Amino acid sequence: MSRETEIKFRVRLDSQNMPEKISWTATDGPQGDGEECKSMMIGLWDGHEKNTMRIDLWTKDMQIDEMHTHFFQLLLSLGDTYHRATQNPFVQEDIKKFCMDLADKTRAWEEGKQ
Repeated sequence: MSRETEIKFRVRLDSQNMPEKISWTATDGPQGDGEECKSMMIGLWDGHEKNTMRIDLWTKDMQIDEMHTHFFQLLLSLGDTYHRATQNPFVQEDIKKFCMDLADKTRAWEEGKQ
């Protein structure tokens, strides 16, 4: 038995077309009128064109430390997803190592700015 569900994103823009507010709802979710978020990074696979399309948006009030956390968590989750889809353990481990190394470099870079 198949069924459908719907996910909607609503983005409020300022006069320079910069996102001020991002919210989302899902027909299967408990969000009601919409759950607010500060950033979204969506990857879509176009099977016909064999190409990845992206939607990367973040609100202007998103802090740099929040972006660091969001980005690293997203990278780690991509490794988990890739492992579940392919059972390839090497990519998952290498992504974890890469994230740890990148986090150390990012931390040192942030400390050097101050």
